[in-house]
Amino acid sequence: MPSPQLFRKIFGVAFFLLTCYALGSPAGPRSVSNGRRLPEDGVDEALISDLLSCADEMDDIHLPLQHLISRLEGVLRLEGKITASGGKIFATSGKTADFYTTVQKCKQAGGSIATPRNQGENAAILYFVKQFNKYAYLGAKESLIPGKFYSLNGAEMNYTNWHLGEPSAKGEEECVEMYTDGTWNDKKCNHNRLIVCQF
Repeated sequence: MPSPQLFRKIFGVAFFLLTCYALGSPAGPRSVSNGRRLPEDGVDEALISDLLSCADEMDDIHLPLQHLISRLEGVLRLEGKITASGGKIFATSGKTADFYTTVQKCKQAGGSIATPRNQGENAAILYFVKQFNKYAYLGAKESLIPGKFYSLNGAEMNYTNWHLGEPSAKGEEECVEMYTDGTWNDKKCNHNRLIVCQF
Protein backbone atom coordinates (compact mmCIF):
# COMPACT_ATOMS: atom_id res chain seq x y z
CA MET A 1 0.00 0.00 0.00
CA PRO A 2 1.56 3.32 -1.00
CA SER A 3 2.31 5.93 1.66
CA PRO A 4 0.13 9.08 1.74
CA GLN A 5 3.04 11.07 0.27
CA LEU A 6 3.52 8.55 -2.55
CA PHE A 7 -0.24 8.48 -3.17
CA ARG A 8 -0.27 12.27 -3.49
CA LYS A 9 2.63 12.12 -5.96
CA ILE A 10 0.93 9.41 -8.03
CA PHE A 11 -2.34 11.34 -7.95
CA GLY A 12 -0.51 14.53 -8.94
CA VAL A 13 1.22 12.86 -11.88
CA ALA A 14 -2.03 11.24 -13.07
CA PHE A 15 -3.86 14.55 -12.76
CA PHE A 16 -1.01 16.30 -14.56
CA LEU A 17 -1.05 13.87 -17.48
CA LEU A 18 -4.83 13.88 -17.74
CA THR A 19 -5.02 17.67 -17.71
CA CYS A 20 -2.19 18.00 -20.25
CA TYR A 21 -4.08 15.65 -22.53
CA ALA A 22 -7.30 17.60 -22.05
CA LEU A 23 -5.47 20.84 -22.87
CA GLY A 24 -4.36 19.33 -26.17
CA SER A 25 -0.79 18.54 -25.19
CA PRO A 26 -0.80 14.79 -24.69
CA ALA A 27 2.09 13.79 -22.47
CA GLY A 28 2.89 10.56 -24.17
CA PRO A 29 4.72 9.14 -27.17
CA ARG A 30 3.95 11.04 -30.35
CA SER A 31 4.38 9.74 -33.86
CA VAL A 32 7.10 11.38 -35.89
CA SER A 33 5.61 12.82 -39.08
CA ASN A 34 7.13 13.72 -42.46
CA GLY A 35 9.77 11.03 -42.14
CA ARG A 36 11.58 13.12 -39.50
CA ARG A 37 13.84 11.04 -37.32
CA LEU A 38 14.36 11.41 -33.60
CA PRO A 39 17.83 12.46 -32.47
CA GLU A 40 20.28 9.72 -31.51
CA ASP A 41 19.27 9.95 -27.86
CA GLY A 42 15.65 9.22 -28.88
CA VAL A 43 14.30 12.38 -27.21
CA ASP A 44 11.79 14.44 -29.13
CA GLU A 45 12.67 18.02 -28.15
CA ALA A 46 9.22 19.28 -29.18
CA LEU A 47 7.58 16.81 -26.80
CA ILE A 48 9.79 17.98 -23.94
CA SER A 49 8.96 21.59 -24.75
CA ASP A 50 5.21 20.75 -24.74
CA LEU A 51 5.55 18.97 -21.39
CA LEU A 52 7.42 21.87 -19.82
CA SER A 53 4.85 24.38 -21.05
CA CYS A 54 2.04 22.17 -19.76
CA ALA A 55 3.87 21.81 -16.42
CA ASP A 56 3.93 25.60 -16.08
CA GLU A 57 0.17 25.71 -16.67
CA MET A 58 -0.35 22.91 -14.14
CA ASP A 59 1.40 24.73 -11.28
CA ASP A 60 -1.63 26.98 -11.00
CA ILE A 61 -3.88 23.91 -10.60
CA HIS A 62 -1.67 21.44 -8.70
CA LEU A 63 -0.77 23.57 -5.67
CA PRO A 64 -4.37 24.57 -4.83
CA LEU A 65 -5.45 20.94 -5.30
CA GLN A 66 -2.71 19.71 -2.96
CA HIS A 67 -3.74 22.38 -0.43
CA LEU A 68 -7.39 21.27 -0.70
CA ILE A 69 -6.44 17.62 -0.13
CA SER A 70 -4.43 18.61 2.96
CA ARG A 71 -7.36 20.64 4.33
CA LEU A 72 -9.82 17.78 3.77
CA GLU A 73 -7.42 15.38 5.45
CA GLY A 74 -7.17 17.77 8.41
CA VAL A 75 -10.96 18.03 8.74
CA LEU A 76 -11.34 14.25 8.63
CA ARG A 77 -8.68 13.91 11.35
CA LEU A 78 -10.44 16.48 13.53
CA GLU A 79 -13.77 14.67 13.10
CA GLY A 80 -12.10 11.41 14.13
CA LYS A 81 -12.74 9.78 10.78
CA ILE A 82 -9.13 8.95 9.85
CA THR A 83 -5.86 8.07 11.55
CA ALA A 84 -2.51 7.07 10.08
CA SER A 85 0.32 4.75 11.03
CA GLY A 86 2.99 2.72 9.27
CA GLY A 87 2.31 4.31 5.89
CA LYS A 88 -1.35 3.32 6.06
CA ILE A 89 -4.40 5.51 6.48
CA PHE A 90 -7.19 4.01 8.60
CA ALA A 91 -10.74 5.28 8.25
CA THR A 92 -14.20 4.64 9.66
CA SER A 93 -17.71 5.87 8.99
CA GLY A 94 -18.73 5.00 12.55
CA LYS A 95 -21.17 2.40 11.21
CA THR A 96 -21.23 -1.29 12.09
CA ALA A 97 -21.59 -4.45 10.03
CA ASP A 98 -20.82 -8.15 10.12
CA PHE A 99 -17.38 -9.33 9.00
CA TYR A 100 -18.22 -10.09 5.35
CA THR A 101 -20.10 -6.82 4.87
CA THR A 102 -17.16 -4.96 6.41
CA VAL A 103 -14.77 -6.60 3.94
CA GLN A 104 -17.10 -5.68 1.07
CA LYS A 105 -17.60 -2.05 2.22
CA CYS A 106 -13.84 -1.49 2.56
CA LYS A 107 -13.21 -3.00 -0.88
CA GLN A 108 -15.91 -0.78 -2.42
CA ALA A 109 -14.16 2.24 -0.89
CA GLY A 110 -10.88 1.24 -2.53
CA GLY A 111 -9.23 -0.18 0.57
CA SER A 112 -9.35 -3.30 2.70
CA ILE A 113 -10.43 -4.23 6.20
CA ALA A 114 -7.98 -2.95 8.81
CA THR A 115 -5.18 -5.42 9.53
CA PRO A 116 -2.54 -4.18 12.00
CA ARG A 117 1.04 -5.24 11.29
CA ASN A 118 2.56 -3.67 14.40
CA GLN A 119 1.76 -1.93 17.67
CA GLY A 120 1.46 1.50 16.03
CA GLU A 121 -1.14 0.31 13.53
CA ASN A 122 -2.99 -1.52 16.31
CA ALA A 123 -3.09 1.77 18.25
CA ALA A 124 -4.44 3.62 15.18
CA ILE A 125 -7.37 1.18 14.97
CA LEU A 126 -7.82 1.27 18.75
CA TYR A 127 -8.36 5.04 18.48
CA PHE A 128 -11.65 4.35 16.64
CA VAL A 129 -12.64 1.47 18.90
CA LYS A 130 -12.32 3.73 21.94
CA GLN A 131 -13.89 6.77 20.26
CA PHE A 132 -17.02 4.87 19.21
CA ASN A 133 -16.88 2.44 22.17
CA LYS A 134 -17.46 -0.47 19.78
CA TYR A 135 -15.40 -3.54 19.00
CA ALA A 136 -14.03 -3.74 15.43
CA TYR A 137 -13.32 -6.68 13.15
CA LEU A 138 -9.76 -7.09 11.90
CA GLY A 139 -8.62 -8.52 8.57
CA ALA A 140 -7.82 -12.01 9.81
CA LYS A 141 -9.47 -15.42 9.60
CA GLU A 142 -8.88 -18.77 11.23
CA SER A 143 -7.05 -21.33 9.11
CA LEU A 144 -7.96 -25.00 8.87
CA ILE A 145 -5.86 -25.47 12.00
CA PRO A 146 -8.00 -24.37 14.97
CA GLY A 147 -6.52 -21.36 16.79
CA LYS A 148 -4.16 -20.45 13.92
CA PHE A 149 -5.06 -17.22 12.13
CA TYR A 150 -3.81 -15.61 8.93
CA SER A 151 -4.39 -12.25 7.26
CA LEU A 152 -6.92 -12.12 4.43
CA ASN A 153 -4.17 -11.80 1.82
CA GLY A 154 -2.98 -15.26 2.90
CA ALA A 155 0.14 -14.10 4.74
CA GLU A 156 1.03 -15.34 8.19
CA MET A 157 0.48 -12.81 10.93
CA ASN A 158 3.82 -11.61 12.28
CA TYR A 159 2.09 -9.33 14.78
CA THR A 160 -0.75 -10.33 17.13
CA ASN A 161 -2.21 -8.83 20.29
CA TRP A 162 -4.43 -11.58 21.68
CA HIS A 163 -6.34 -11.06 24.92
CA LEU A 164 -5.29 -13.41 27.74
CA GLY A 165 -6.57 -16.92 26.94
CA GLU A 166 -7.33 -16.07 23.29
CA PRO A 167 -7.74 -17.32 20.69
CA SER A 168 -9.96 -19.81 22.46
CA ALA A 169 -10.75 -21.77 19.27
CA LYS A 170 -14.31 -22.41 20.43
CA GLY A 171 -16.21 -23.89 17.52
CA GLU A 172 -17.11 -21.38 14.83
CA GLU A 173 -15.08 -18.37 16.03
CA GLU A 174 -13.30 -17.82 12.72
CA CYS A 175 -13.00 -14.01 12.79
CA VAL A 176 -10.99 -11.61 14.93
CA GLU A 177 -12.35 -8.60 16.81
CA MET A 178 -10.52 -5.87 18.70
CA TYR A 179 -11.63 -5.11 22.25
CA THR A 180 -11.72 -1.56 23.64
CA ASP A 181 -8.35 -2.18 25.31
CA GLY A 182 -6.70 -3.02 21.96
CA THR A 183 -6.43 -6.75 22.57
CA TRP A 184 -7.92 -9.31 20.19
CA ASN A 185 -10.51 -12.05 20.52
CA ASP A 186 -11.63 -14.76 18.12
CA LYS A 187 -15.33 -14.32 17.38
CA LYS A 188 -18.11 -15.54 15.13
CA CYS A 189 -18.27 -13.54 11.90
CA ASN A 190 -21.99 -12.71 12.02
CA HIS A 191 -21.94 -10.06 14.79
CA ASN A 192 -22.03 -6.35 13.94
CA ARG A 193 -18.75 -4.59 14.66
CA LEU A 194 -17.31 -1.16 13.83
CA ILE A 195 -16.22 -0.86 10.18
CA VAL A 196 -12.55 0.19 10.01
CA CYS A 197 -10.78 0.19 6.66
CA GLN A 198 -7.17 0.73 5.66
CA PHE A 199 -5.81 2.48 2.59
